[in-house]
Amino acid sequence: MKFLFILFLSVAGFMAAAQTVPAEPAYKRMPTVPALQLLLGDSATKYTKADLPKGKPVFIMLFSPDCSHCQITAEELITHKESLKNIHVVMATMHTITQMNEFVQKYGLAQLPNLTVGKDYLYILSGFYDIKHLPYMAFYNKKGNLISTIEGGLPIPKVLELFKDNK
Repeated sequence: MKFLFILFLSVAGFMAAAQTVPAEPAYKRMPTVPALQLLLGDSATKYTKADLPKGKPVFIMLFSPDCSHCQITAEELITHKESLKNIHVVMATMHTITQMNEFVQKYGLAQLPNLTVGKDYLYILSGFYDIKHLPYMAFYNKKGNLISTIEGGLPIPKVLELFKDNK
């Protein structure tokens, strides 16, 4: 009888543990710009949240240099650079600095003065956003509050609409 009671408690405990709801991703619990820790293209300069321009909306994009949707978005950033001039764009990758710099050069991203590209060398952002697909985009208003997130590509005109509707 004692054995059955212990077995019952063990099974009940296992079932209760299996029913736990996973925690919400950090960006939902803390809907403000995350603590950025990026390494810039010179591989010596660090870029943090404190370096973001004050009072400007922020568009964070996590990318991979070999992702075709990321490449298309990079081309669109250049095409729509005038429309994006009042939005600070942060592109972050987990790839090497060399791959990152080649991507910046290939797509002419240095043409955008309001763009920062860096390596997420501490791998903070992928966990913060619970990323499954790239590109991953997060949009913040000028107060630093989250507007929306998108996994996968979004045409830049749609990005601009998000910011226009959430000043």
